[in-house]
Amino acid sequence: MHILSAFFPAMRRGAVVWCMAFAATGGVQAQTAPVSPPTPSPSASAPAGQAPYKLRIVGGLAGLNQYTRQEEPFWNKELSRLSGGRFEAEIVPFDRAGVPGSEMLRLLQLGVVPFGTTLMSSFTAQYPEYTAPDLAGLNPDIATLKTTLAAFRPFLEKALRDQHGVEALAIYVYPAQVVFCKKPLRSLAELSGRRIRVSSSTQADFVGALGGVPVLTGFAQIVPGLTAGNVECAITGTMSGNTLGLPALTSHVHALPITWGLAVFGANRTAWTALPPDLRALLGRELPKLEAAIWEESERETADGMACNRGASNCVAGRKGNMVLVPVSAADERSRRDILYSAVLPRWVQRCGARCAQIWNQTIGPLRGLVAVPASK
Repeated sequence: MHILSAFFPAMRRGAVVWCMAFAATGGVQAQTAPVSPPTPSPSASAPAGQAPYKLRIVGGLAGLNQYTRQEEPFWNKELSRLSGGRFEAEIVPFDRAGVPGSEMLRLLQLGVVPFGTTLMSSFTAQYPEYTAPDLAGLNPDIATLKTTLAAFRPFLEKALRDQHGVEALAIYVYPAQVVFCKKPLRSLAELSGRRIRVSSSTQADFVGALGGVPVLTGFAQIVPGLTAGNVECAITGTMSGNTLGLPALTSHVHALPITWGLAVFGANRTAWTALPPDLRALLGRELPKLEAAIWEESERETADGMACNRGASNCVAGRKGNMVLVPVSAADERSRRDILYSAVLPRWVQRCGARCAQIWNQTIGPLRGLVAVPASK
């Protein structure tokens, strides 16, 4: 049964409290770093004979490490342990629960999904201003991404709260999104003329500025596209590419992170405030720990994905391939900066409007020394 199908009968019956008991979270890929807070005292345990307060969670993408090694254990096991059995949860990945990723923010706003994770790339069409911290070419390493997000986060949290009635409880990150290619590759410049799978408009801007041909497709179409020859290269995560078997389909992988992939775990504000205060306090303590664990593992998984793709001895979690790792050259780094300033940022502003230029110039712009100029009418 689709998890959303459980919401609508309850809403029709007006069972508001029942609906509040359902939650959604999700996002991206990482490995488990167990959260280890103190075990609750016996007094905090569920009273004998009292059924636990149960949440139903709609999580991130099925099969990716963030879901299987972080989200699923946290909600299915850790929540109960942390609360002494007073609170429990079940989690289902959104791509197996009938929840369109592009509709998650709207469903959160309506309260149909009281708690849920939405990929920030899904904001591109309706709310492009929210995609600012992960523009293609902006963050060449995860340390830079952290400072970029820190500069933007206060605006994002306030905008989600004020404009959508959504409380941002955590922000998750995917491992680096890099370029895998079937033919030899020595630099970014050699992507010119190649058909390249992209997953967002900002990646398309970056590829187009290199002279490549961006082909916008979903994650599930990467392997069919490469196999059929519809694309010659694909941008995807270092480890998710390994999981897909790209070392058997491609020969070269470039080390530059084009983007990363951010996801917001948010709550409908009414649903959040309706939770038992001690559950709200527990999640307020533990979700930042889950966020930190996901970021730490994302960084490790980025490196491990690269190690596995090239068949290095320090490969841990993936399948060893035999790919050629193309390092980031000085010329590549110059191209990244030039394309960000001359193509990616102005095209984002063109799609987004003058308000986005203002937001950029008040948040990320000063940090990066890049001024966004509103498009002329």
